[in-house]
Amino acid sequence: MTIRRREFLGHMAAGSAVLTMPAFLSGCGVQSATTVAAATPENPFMTWFGVDQATTARVMSELTANGADAADLYFQHSRVNSLTLEDGIVSSANSGIQQGVGLRVVVGEQTGYAFTENLTKAAMLAAARTASAIATGSGVAAPQAFDALAAGDLYTTSVPWGDVGIDRKLPILKFVEEKAKSMDPAIEKVAVYWGDGDERVMIATLDGRLVTDHRPMTRVTVVVTAKKDGKTQTGHSNIAAREEFGWYSEERLTTMVKEAVDRTMIQFEARRPPAGEMPVILASGASGILLHEAIGHGMEADFNRKGTSIYSDMIGKKVAEPFVTVVDQATIPRERGALNYDDEGNKAGRTVMVENGILKSYLHDEISARQYGLSPTGSGRRQSYKYAPMPRMSCTFMEDGPHTKEEIVAAVDHGIICETYTNGQVQIGAGDYTFYVKNGWLVEKGKITAPIKDVNIIGNGPESLKRITMVANDARLDTGGWTCGKNGQSVPVSQGIPTVLVSNMTVGGENVG
Repeated sequence: MTIRRREFLGHMAAGSAVLTMPAFLSGCGVQSATTVAAATPENPFMTWFGVDQATTARVMSELTANGADAADLYFQHSRVNSLTLEDGIVSSANSGIQQGVGLRVVVGEQTGYAFTENLTKAAMLAAARTASAIATGSGVAAPQAFDALAAGDLYTTSVPWGDVGIDRKLPILKFVEEKAKSMDPAIEKVAVYWGDGDERVMIATLDGRLVTDHRPMTRVTVVVTAKKDGKTQTGHSNIAAREEFGWYSEERLTTMVKEAVDRTMIQFEARRPPAGEMPVILASGASGILLHEAIGHGMEADFNRKGTSIYSDMIGKKVAEPFVTVVDQATIPRERGALNYDDEGNKAGRTVMVENGILKSYLHDEISARQYGLSPTGSGRRQSYKYAPMPRMSCTFMEDGPHTKEEIVAAVDHGIICETYTNGQVQIGAGDYTFYVKNGWLVEKGKITAPIKDVNIIGNGPESLKRITMVANDARLDTGGWTCGKNGQSVPVSQGIPTVLVSNMTVGGENVG
């Protein structure tokens, strides 16, 4: 029997598990453990919604009836929840379900795409006929059965987020709020934001693959406002991962809160640095936003296939110094950008884009890979079933270099360190960027001398890549909840970098003298 979306809200899978409240939250007035539904079918779309292999094959046949070079069905069911705690009060609480299937057929460079929220056979066949209208000629032999690939294990959960109630989450938010207020008497306002998601996808391809993936996600953000000597400052921090409830430990939450408080309180001492051209040190971790935005997008194959990226004719050429290696790797367990399979049903993996300063590879989806005569890199991603996939990053980072952070600081006579960022603008392809630095440090004569704030840095991604003269051995992925936007689609990503010295950047500080 096919289960409709409303009926699913009341549906509970067979089996159970125990969700235990962490010990450090035991005083929050909730029970220590709750029995919840936990067992999930191996293929929830077939079990819950009646989409069996015969139905999938019939829809695929209709989708490719007029011909196809490639085709896929992308089924998705997502449950998302959010909470906001402000001034000790829950100011908002939202839940939502998104369900449907996207149908894509590719003929040459043309793509036909349709989607429907209705998972009945009749609705899917109607959508398939719409998508297939771009093709003309004889049809192809669609598979009558599919090879179900093994589920990945990068982010398994014992209890899905859909079965974790507000009563379990609210104590986490209250703990964060109380911890922040206890760290400094100047803190007068704390806002805590919670989000979690339970996403399940099934992908059927024209070549007979059937992929299922259960993708959890969670994030907590704390925003701190402090007042001191008549001045007000604000800072924030967040943590995110494809994790489950037990990931929220006292240590992890306390570290996040301390980071937010420290970023806020240091601003009372900080000032804007002098403006001009100068060396810039990009701090490890969060500075990966520059690597992602100003450089990584230029290595996505669709921009290069269209000739809009500055890297479109640079494969095999030097783009950085020999100690610079840039990687996109989706297989880092439980990272926000991690994926067992991409959204075209290809096994996600590790792509070395720049190796020892040489541009080695772009990030490919199936369309770009076919045109380049290569295999896909497992980089086809989409926001939801409503969108066709395109080449996207997952977990993007620069590997360790031969230097130390201390050596890099000592090498700078007059410059700045960029530590946290609040926003920026990037011209994808050319790589021109402007980023707003919220927190940083002034470096004078090889020493860190004073905190700085509210700084713009301006540059060009490919040029900045060439100007990297030192790379430290302290690479790390940032734990924040980064989301990447491209062509109207948003997807979760991770990013990171070691401490890096860029020999020259434009710094928009104060004009002096």
